[in-house]
Amino acid sequence: MAVGNQAAAIDLPLALSRVGGDVALLRDIAQIFFDEHPKMLADVRQALADRDSPGLEQAAHFLKGAVANFGAARASEAAFVLERMGRERRWDGWEGAMADLEVAMEQLLGELASLLPPSH
Repeated sequence: MAVGNQAAAIDLPLALSRVGGDVALLRDIAQIFFDEHPKMLADVRQALADRDSPGLEQAAHFLKGAVANFGAARASEAAFVLERMGRERRWDGWEGAMADLEVAMEQLLGELASLLPPSH
C-alpha cells in the first residue's frame, strides 16, 4: 500500500492480527472509522480553537486509539504529539502538529478506502 518511497499508512498484517485475521471484521472497523473520523478530527480542532488542554488531550488520545487499530504509526504518532501538548498545556507548535495529523489522516483514509466497498 505504499506509494513511491512513502511508507504505508496502514500496517495490514498488524491490523489483521488485531482482528484474528478476519478481513470482514477489519472492513467493518474501517467503515466505522471512515464514518466517525470527521467528528474525531473536529473534536481535536475544537479543543485547539478553545485552547482546551484537557479536551485536546482526550480528543487526541481517542483518535490515537482509533488509528492504532490499523497499525497507522504516522497518524498515531501525530495524534500522540497533540495529546501530549494537551497534557502539558503547551500550545507552541500546535499548527505544525495539526498539519502533520491532517496529512497522516489523509494518507490513512486513502488506504482505508481501498479496504472498503467501491461506494467510498
